[in-house]
Formats: sequence, C-alpha cells, structure tokens
Amino acid sequence: MYTDDIGHAAGDQDPRRLYIYNGGFLKSTRIRRILNLSGYSVRLGKPGSDDLIGVWGQSPTSPRGEAVASHTGNPILRVEDAFLRSVLPGRDGSDPIGLTLDAKGVHFDGRRPSDLEILLATHPFDDTQLLNRARNGIALMRHYHLSKYNAYDLDTALPDAPYVLIIDQTRGDASLKCCGADKATFKDMLITAMVEHPGNRIVIKTHPETTGGHREGHFGPDEANERVSLITDPVSPWALMEGAVAVYTVSSQLGFEAILAGHRPVVFGQPFYSGWGLTDDRNPVARRNRKLTRAQLFTGAMLLYPVWYDPHRDQLCDFETAAYALISQAREWRDDHAGWTASHMRLWKRHPLQKFFGQFARLRFNDHPSKDTNKSQNTKGRIMVWANKADSTLKAAATATERSLYRVEDGFLRSKGLGAALTPPLSLALDDLGIYYDPSHESRLERLINTSGSLPSVALERAEKLAVSIRAAGLSKYNLESNALPDFPEGHRILVPGQVEDDASIQTGCRGVSTNLGLLQAVREARPDAVILYKPHPDVEAGLRRGAIEPHELDRLADKTLTNTDPIAILDHINEVWTLTSLLGFEALIRDVPVTCLGLPFYAGWGLTTDLSPDAPHPRRGGPVNKAGLIHASLIDYPRYYDPVTQSACPAEVIIDRLAKGTLPKPGIFNRTLSKIQGLLASADPFWR
Repeated sequence: MYTDDIGHAAGDQDPRRLYIYNGGFLKSTRIRRILNLSGYSVRLGKPGSDDLIGVWGQSPTSPRGEAVASHTGNPILRVEDAFLRSVLPGRDGSDPIGLTLDAKGVHFDGRRPSDLEILLATHPFDDTQLLNRARNGIALMRHYHLSKYNAYDLDTALPDAPYVLIIDQTRGDASLKCCGADKATFKDMLITAMVEHPGNRIVIKTHPETTGGHREGHFGPDEANERVSLITDPVSPWALMEGAVAVYTVSSQLGFEAILAGHRPVVFGQPFYSGWGLTDDRNPVARRNRKLTRAQLFTGAMLLYPVWYDPHRDQLCDFETAAYALISQAREWRDDHAGWTASHMRLWKRHPLQKFFGQFARLRFNDHPSKDTNKSQNTKGRIMVWANKADSTLKAAATATERSLYRVEDGFLRSKGLGAALTPPLSLALDDLGIYYDPSHESRLERLINTSGSLPSVALERAEKLAVSIRAAGLSKYNLESNALPDFPEGHRILVPGQVEDDASIQTGCRGVSTNLGLLQAVREARPDAVILYKPHPDVEAGLRRGAIEPHELDRLADKTLTNTDPIAILDHINEVWTLTSLLGFEALIRDVPVTCLGLPFYAGWGLTTDLSPDAPHPRRGGPVNKAGLIHASLIDYPRYYDPVTQSACPAEVIIDRLAKGTLPKPGIFNRTLSKIQGLLASADPFWR
C-alpha cells in the first residue's frame, strides 16, 4: 500500500464511496483513477449515511453537490487540480498529474479555513528531510521552468528588465469571487503599482485563457501606453520573475511562484499563500498570523497537501516522481509543437520516430526539404536527420528555408535488443549543434557537460540515484542476452572493448591509434604485466563489420578473448578499461572503474578519464566536471525517452524500471515486415491534412 506524506492511502482497503453530480468526474478517467487510488470510489445516485459528496472546487456545478449535501447531511470532499497540473490546460484534453482533496473547504477561498490553511497554520514543519526536499523541489521547478501549465517556449522574448510585473486573471474566476475582487480591484492594483514604483515600467501578464480567446481578462490594449505594456505570449513564469523588481497579484498562482522565485508579492486577494509573512497583503485574512519560510510553505502546498500521480506506473507517488513525468511531457511539447520535417530516415525507423516526435504535430517525411512548400513548416518547423546523413545539401536546405537542422541519434539507454534487429529505441537525442561522437564540432551534449557545474544539487542527486539504479540492474545501451561469465585469470585485469573500425566515433574522434590492433598493442606496451581481456564487438565477431584482429595477434597481446559475454557484467571483475571511443568507457565510469581513452569520446577530456589522445587536452573541454554532472548531461538532459507501455514521453527512471523488470512489449515474429509497413503509413500525410 502507498501512503503519502499527509496520509492519503490506497491498497487493499475498501474505497469510500464518493457521489458526484458533475459530468467532469465521469469524463476524466485520470481523475477517477487518482480518486480510486486515494481511497474513493466515484458513484452516481443517492448517497448513504457513510458516503461523501464529491464537488469540483467552487465550479458552476458545485451547487448541485452542495444542495445534496445540505439535504442529506453528508460531508463534502472538494476536488481541485494540484499546483502542478499538466502541459496544456484541461480544455485541451490534458490530464492532471495531481489533485487536491479537501474535506474542509477549498484552498483559494479565504473566507473559511481549508485543509491546506489548517496544515500551514498547525504543522510543525521541523522535519529536516522534508524541508530539504522542499528546497530541492523549488530548485527543480526553477531549473526546469515548471508551472501549473507548461505550454510555453523557453526562448520567448521578454521585456527589458527592470519592470514591475502585474498578473492578470480571468473575469469571474472563483478565487476572485471568494474575496470580492472585480475589475475595480485590478484597476486599483495597477494604479497602486504605478504610484509605488514611479520610475519603473509596468508589464502586465495576461492569462493564457484570455490570450486563447476562451475567457475575458481585466486588462487589454486600452491599458497599454509608453509606460505600460502587455505580455500576451505564453512565457515561463520563472524567466518573467527574473526581470521583475516587484510583483502584484490578486490571487493568481503565479503569486505563489513569485514567492518561490524570491519575491515578496503584493497581494490584493486572499489566496492560500498570503498571510504567512511572505507577501505584502492588502486584503489580509485575520486568522492567518503565522510566519513561514518559503521551504515550509512549499512543504505544505506541494509535498503534503496534494495527491500526486505517476502515469507510467499507475500509482500514487511523491512530488518528485510527478515532477519528473511532467518535465518529460513539457520538454516533448517544447521540442515538437512547431512540427518537424524528417529527412533521410530509413523506412523501419519512421513509425518509432512518429511516436517519439509526432504527438503534438505529425512528422512530415521529406528527403528534399529545400523543395518544401508548406509555409507553416518553413517558418515554424525544424528539420531532423539521422546524424550520419547530415550532409551539406541538408544544411543548405535548412538555411534556405530558415529552419534549424537537428541531428538525431540513439540515446545511451537505447533498448533491449539491437537496432539492427529493428528493435525500436526507448531513447533518442536531438542535437542542434553537432553530434556527441564528433569532437571536431561542439555538440549539445558537450555544452551540457560544460555547464553541468551550474546544476542545482537536486539534479546532481538525481543523477547519482540514476547511476545506482543502472548499476543495480546491470543495464547498458542494448541489454543483450549473453553467455555466463568465464573464469578470469588472476592479476590486474584490464578490459579492452573492440569496436567497429569504420564507426563514426572512431572516424571523427581518433587522430592517433584508430584500430583494435593498435589499441591492444598500446595497452600491452603500457601494462606489460597486466591481464588483458579483449571483448570483440558483436558485429565484428559476426563478420559483418571491419575490426577483426588476426588470431595470432590476439594470442600474443590478450590473455583472454571474451566472446558473447555481457561486458557490463565483466566490469565487476576488472580493474581498468582501455578504449578508443567505446560507450563501455562511459558505462565503466558509472561503475567507478578507471578508464583510459586513446580517442576523444564525449566522456573524455573532463578530468574523469586518463586521456592519451593527441587531441587531449581539448580546448573546449575543461572543468570542473564531476561524475554526477556528466551522468546528468548524458542520461537526463541530452536524450529524450519514450515509454512504449503508456506510449508517452517519460523520464529516464521509467526506462530503467522497464528494462530492469522486463515490462517492455516484445516485437512480434513479423517485426521486420510490420516495421516497414508502419514506416510507410507514418510517411504518408493523412488524407484530411
């Protein structure tokens, strides 16, 4: 049974019946599932004496449930979205990642106490572990620009700082009715801000629902003048807060995020976050007189009060797990909503690519994008190409159509099976600068590693936990079946992984030694008394690719040749890895095995490996870079992940879980033919396009 910090529970106990009179509960499978996991069974009809009445906040339909409760005497459970909800608003079909379940009231109504207010007023908030989680949670939201809704690009232009930020809301919002706020309140707020900050520009952030034409706000073009401007485009609240010298709000959740961003917002309403010493309250709630820190407010509002849901494991979860899922979904939208043109993609790859990148705008497959006449794609979309197909023609086409060119490659936790067997990838990386295996140009991964020193501690802790999970599960890039481990000779053992000698990472990353034979010779010369274990590459071993070493040379240079053996399992039995550019070097670093590189793979040149390449030290690769920063850049920030079970974007932790537990769909016997057929279908525009 799962029990969260505040005591919401689910398991083998009988759910309590929750009678509802709002069709929204019936339409949303996700909401009903979260309620069920929280111990409630949604019902229609007349409640019994021990039942609850479910009401959605103070929505227009809430009087129905309230009337039934008044007649029957049954208690009310008020349900609302949690303070992190989804990428898109609910009207666009997005499911919530969490709910608030309040038996006392509703968090935005300051006229009477809610469970959240009582929690904030009475909880000791002295648990060091909880408070550390809260500080990390704030850093997590800031780093990934998380808000209640997350459909905004991170490169949207912002006004020049400094400015005073005023936050608009939609007319008739329930939180405004509760405190008696109306258009006059917003007008008073604007005038007050102008008087209190006479030398500053005023920036009004309109509500997304207003911009979308769904609901009317309180400010419009009439308020704009030389001093006052409106921001109508979706924008990261965290970026917006950075340029503000003051923040004014009535009751918007952005006021809560302003507190988390370090502001003391001026508040004209009575939202849940006012009255705790963190706001300048112009309409105070008399019964709120406790002083809280930001971490304590976050603990109550984000860690203890909501019920969070893990959409990949279908269970209740903690804040962090829900946040990681939402981060993955937000990244997917930000990458893909403008659309992609995919060029020179093999037929079997097209169906997986459509799933990976086509959830918000269908991929268009076009090997000649310079001839693309689709104007929306030309002005908004981008071109993706498999990394080794990015030739000068494609680069010129991208330039001519004013689009960015992105290279695509498999991630470092790819699948359970080889791509050559048409096993769909679980991770793919998009690179707008270069590609990770080519050190002759900066790649997005290289830049992420270079800047990993600025990551918040919560990100580094996440990377360390990820490494522990990978080690415990014995995971690698392909996770292939292999023979049992042989007996290893005694001594100082060095594992030397062979590679395909015409592999792109060797062609671009090895200016000195560039063959498997040369690598073995270098190891034997440097470590004449060591036990050298040579692991041939499977494709070379099968005679499919270049890189074979003559048997007499192998006998002379290696103490043992390991065939059809899991190299990850070998890492537990060796003292060093010597490699050209093999990914096994990175996998060894994750397991704290010393690595020597004769080439310049992405993980070399940062002070974590012994570098014998003629290109080392590399001018673009400096430091300080620690192992957690390298892992975070390589396994969290660089690749994207796709969960084939839920068919949605997911965090790295889910893929590790799937690979470790074997909960991945298995390819059918006709996978090769089926993949090509799916590729054909994925390539064709729908008839209604």
